[in-house]
Amino acid sequence: MSADAKKFYLTTPIYYVNARPHIGHAYTTIVADVLARRHRLLGDETFFLTGTDEHGQKIERSAAAAGMPPQQFADQVAAEFKTLWDRMGITYDKFIRTTSPEHARGVQQLWRELEARGFIELRNYTGVYCVSDEAFVDAPAGTPCPDCGRLLETVT
Repeated sequence: MSADAKKFYLTTPIYYVNARPHIGHAYTTIVADVLARRHRLLGDETFFLTGTDEHGQKIERSAAAAGMPPQQFADQVAAEFKTLWDRMGITYDKFIRTTSPEHARGVQQLWRELEARGFIELRNYTGVYCVSDEAFVDAPAGTPCPDCGRLLETVT
């Protein structure tokens, strides 16, 4: 690495495992891979992260629809992502899964730090939610989500 080399950190979205990988996942990952390869060629210290997000209602619902426990479903779909990236020759440095013990330790440390600084407030919140987008929405329950068109629901 040259003296003027820079550090370059890159991550793809951490993909939801509610369904198999599709062309959009591949496109995003290929673009990230191109960027990582370019920075390595420039001599930059490069770290390229990708992985899967294995939490959320849409994953729970997809697992139920497949007749599988959520962790088994997540294991299966996460393996499909990793296998596809390896088959495509994606040059990631780390493949992270949000159900991994390593990720859990990191999140717990972040939680403790935020709690110690007074940034955590435990209470209930009820609102209109789009499960597909994993987002609260300012619209009535039972109406289509303004972003994806799926029906909104009230969650607590």
